[in-house]
Amino acid sequence: MKPGNTGVVRIVKATGYSMQGLKAAWQNEAAIRQEICLLVLLTAISFFLPVSFVEHILLIASLFLVVIVELLNSALEAVVDRIGSEIHELSGRAKDIGSAAVFVSLLLAGGIWLAILFKLYW
Repeated sequence: MKPGNTGVVRIVKATGYSMQGLKAAWQNEAAIRQEICLLVLLTAISFFLPVSFVEHILLIASLFLVVIVELLNSALEAVVDRIGSEIHELSGRAKDIGSAAVFVSLLLAGGIWLAILFKLYW
């Protein structure tokens, strides 16, 4: 077993580290700021749409998924950049794959929003 904090102390410390991560992402990543602003705006708009509870959850969850994937991509890029600044095929591939993951999550969110809006208005 790994030594360290357990129970509530571990949860409190882990929450602090998570808050530090969100703060660092907000301060250093423009994409995170844009996607969080989009999440807040579209979440507010979603409350005015005449959708079912499940559709409402899908709309909001798809936006959170984009932010989650962007956070993971930003962490991946930070690790790759930490390893070295020289251009390397594997570093580029890792960053491109992370970017592709964000792109796919954006496509999914857009598809969910379009499908639900299409059902409502057409």
